[in-house]
Amino acid sequence: MENKEKTSLIKRLLPYTKGFRLPFILALICAVISSWITVYGPDIISDITNTISDALKNASQIAVYLKAGNIKDAMGVNADVDTAKVAKLAWQLVVLYSVGALVSYYQQYTFTTIIQKFSNRMRKAIAEKINRVPLAYFDSHTQGDTLSRVTNDVDIMAQSLQQSLGTIFSSSILLIAAIIMMIKTNGRLAAVAILSVLIGFIITMVIIASSQPLFKRQQKNLSNVSGYVEEIYSGHNVVKSYSATDEVKEQFKNLNNALYKSMWQSQFFSGIMMPLMQFIGNFGYVMVCVFGAIWMIDGKVSMGTIVAFMIYVRIFSQPLSQLAQAFGQLQQASAGMNRVFEFLEEDEMEEESNKTKQLDTIKGDVTFEHVHFGYSKDKTIIHDFSAHAQAGQKIAIVGPTGAGKTTLVNLLMRFYEVDSGTISIDGVNVHDMKREEVHDAFSMVLQDTWLFEGTIKENLIYNQKGITDEQVEAAAKAVGVHHFIKTLPNGYDSVLDDSLTLSVGQKQLLTIARALLKDAPLLILDEATSSVDTRTEELIQKAMDKLMEGRTSFVIAHRLSTIKNADLILVMKDGNIIEQGNHDVLMAQNGFYADLYNSQFEEN
Repeated sequence: MENKEKTSLIKRLLPYTKGFRLPFILALICAVISSWITVYGPDIISDITNTISDALKNASQIAVYLKAGNIKDAMGVNADVDTAKVAKLAWQLVVLYSVGALVSYYQQYTFTTIIQKFSNRMRKAIAEKINRVPLAYFDSHTQGDTLSRVTNDVDIMAQSLQQSLGTIFSSSILLIAAIIMMIKTNGRLAAVAILSVLIGFIITMVIIASSQPLFKRQQKNLSNVSGYVEEIYSGHNVVKSYSATDEVKEQFKNLNNALYKSMWQSQFFSGIMMPLMQFIGNFGYVMVCVFGAIWMIDGKVSMGTIVAFMIYVRIFSQPLSQLAQAFGQLQQASAGMNRVFEFLEEDEMEEESNKTKQLDTIKGDVTFEHVHFGYSKDKTIIHDFSAHAQAGQKIAIVGPTGAGKTTLVNLLMRFYEVDSGTISIDGVNVHDMKREEVHDAFSMVLQDTWLFEGTIKENLIYNQKGITDEQVEAAAKAVGVHHFIKTLPNGYDSVLDDSLTLSVGQKQLLTIARALLKDAPLLILDEATSSVDTRTEELIQKAMDKLMEGRTSFVIAHRLSTIKNADLILVMKDGNIIEQGNHDVLMAQNGFYADLYNSQFEEN
């Protein structure tokens, strides 16, 4: 199962590595050159050591001859150090290590550049994916979970790859090169060094393999904490008003403890790799010294060989330690990448590049024919819904909570696709139109306001071209927010940020003005006046009645007094239209609508 996941992850990565392969190959070549320089250096050091050691041996032999009175033999022994040879070898080392430093720098620079560009590409892919996934995804996932994938998972992936990817390749090459040079230099000492270190490395790999689920759990728990914090922060006023602080703290404590536990376990296994491999490396170092000393006494190895092997053991154990740590970091990167690719592989909305624009001019006739829909296949919300709205009519949709009013608007805007039946604009099935064409046909105001950090003018004009200042002011006056805007220090150029506090009603007025500026032939108002006071509501209602002339408008309202002048009122219950007609007709029927209207009148 784990091998399948790794193979699958590699296949997932390949499309995102295009353009990076040549620099990556160059970096690998640099890693080979750097590793060769690293393992070839001790061979030169061995020659220097043997040259000096031979001179010292000769000097010792001269002393023995002189002590024995054998002057003639002493004169025949050369005890001078070959300084020219030593200097030549030393210069070779200087040049070799200088080249190695430059090559290593280029390798690290290339790997860093590749990983950061790869992370940038992944973030772009996520941003593009967000625009392609259906609304159903966001309804079934918390905002915190999605944000965690975009931020935490990508960041951890980038950081872990940054610390591990280059290390894995350079250390692997260095490890192979060190083994070759040790075997070439002395097979016996090579066997001692390799066996003493290899056993510990195998144990380390077993620990790494068993720790993979811990890193996955860590990322999942981090997502849970992020989602919970985002959820509670956005509803902070409700938490305070219900005195739920202690309960929130307790829930956060549980989530935080779960995150702490999973992070402690994963980081413990990740952190233990380096000291474990250092111990194993030191053990190999000791074994080489012990066996090397014994074999040097027996004349089987030279002093230069032992010195070289002491360096080789360090070179050999160092990449093993780095590999152990890098594999631990790669586990974190793998956990983050899996969560990112889970999002990137979510089902997307239907591809519409083959569709062409269906309507050059939209009149506003809207028809629902035998529409069926359910958010899940086993639970239908809209049952055989049929209705017709003529161009320019004001259509009110009323009914109790859960009747399917907002669902109907979501279908009309193609935020969701119908299970069966058709919705048509001017006789054209909306499914045959591009989503952008459908969305451009509507102005929409929801109960939940959305304003971004920018000037008031930028918020009102949002993504529209050719809007003049006069049009902006006219829309603001129409909804009664012009006077408030002019009282601000910078008027329409005032920036909406933390320093500027707006009431819920004022925010709603701005979103209504934004919808009016769009001047679309179709208009949707989903509880658009629910957050404003009665006086402001009356002002908005008058402006709406005037501005909705010539436009087909769909109004969802709980306060039935606001839709008395609607041309057609659709009364919904349990996903069906149970009554339809204008206010007078429905009141005369003395049915469900009349009961609903009279109950509100009595309450008022």
